[in-house]
Amino acid sequence: MTDTPITAPQPDTLLAHAGGGLDPSTGGVVPAIQPATTFARDAEYRLISASHLYARDDNDLSRQIENLVMRLEDARDTRVFGSGMAAIAAIVRAVKPGDSIVVQSGIYWGTTAWMRAHCAHVGIALVEADATETERFTETIRESGPALVFLEVPSNPFLAIADIRAIAEATHAAGAVLAVDATTATPLLMKPLALGADLVCHSGTKALNGHSDVLAGLVSTADADSDMWRFIRAERHDAGAVLSPFDGYLLQRGMRTLALRMERMCTSAQKIAEHLDAHPAVEKVLYPGLASHPGHGLAKAQMNGGFGYLMSFLVKGDAPEALAVIGRLNLILRATSLGGVESLAEHRHSLEGDSSGVPRNLIRLSVGIEAPEDLLADLDAALSGLPA
Repeated sequence: MTDTPITAPQPDTLLAHAGGGLDPSTGGVVPAIQPATTFARDAEYRLISASHLYARDDNDLSRQIENLVMRLEDARDTRVFGSGMAAIAAIVRAVKPGDSIVVQSGIYWGTTAWMRAHCAHVGIALVEADATETERFTETIRESGPALVFLEVPSNPFLAIADIRAIAEATHAAGAVLAVDATTATPLLMKPLALGADLVCHSGTKALNGHSDVLAGLVSTADADSDMWRFIRAERHDAGAVLSPFDGYLLQRGMRTLALRMERMCTSAQKIAEHLDAHPAVEKVLYPGLASHPGHGLAKAQMNGGFGYLMSFLVKGDAPEALAVIGRLNLILRATSLGGVESLAEHRHSLEGDSSGVPRNLIRLSVGIEAPEDLLADLDAALSGLPA
């Protein structure tokens, strides 16, 4: 056995080894949990460890997670937060009152609702526009002169694909910052910073953790010296939207199998999307891996290794038919969220209502790691009661 390090390990290897997160005090192959919130000083009142003052910024597990995600994203710095929305909030709060934000429409409703409320409260103009219409969207950026442009790629629940590179060019020409929520892609399928984005964020709650037992969020930057990044770092520390050591342990543990989970989930999602696309009881399937998807070509150019585990499909009928299908599922669980090892189905309209624009007959499906044959059988049984 040699101690010579691998100079450029692949993402799968980085993840399996938790980014090199051995316990330095014991050599344990599982990183240790340090629950201390404060750290002692010696008799001269010097810190015993110069890098450990207070837990908000000085937890080793959080630092290991940040270093791992920074390497996966090819970023210059990363910060982990207590939830995905806390990460998004830190980005948006960097925008000053009187400025404007251009945000992609039709994204996760929680993001849109919070942005609307926050911007109205502090006096920021919020402009919502369809980012799949690239020319119109970039024209909106030019007209609005925003401080921030915010995308979600692929979007949830519509699986829309925005042209990150083209939008980045327009954003920078306007003197603005581009942030991309890439939760549904993960760093394994897409690297927005390499496409020109300034910031990329994730809900670590979803596929990064993958076990539906952690709330976490992350933001990575292409420029660790920017004013925006200095604000985000301070916001995480001073406002205290930090990850607990125990949640950090669960997040890091989950990430060690991310590559394997994503491989199975993406393969299964592709099979299921193709099957549903041909099903007589299904009106339409929204999944960028289908050649019929309007963003398929762009997704192929921006994503690598698959098209993700999330899809939506519209059953023939209305809300009663969609709810009947969900009600007949036995293996796939009826629950919100996405990215876990267990497959989940959700009637998004029941949560968001008419104002979100989500069709009443839409079912969102997060594909887990179960045998795809079992998932297909469960879906076929659930759809069997609908007229063709």
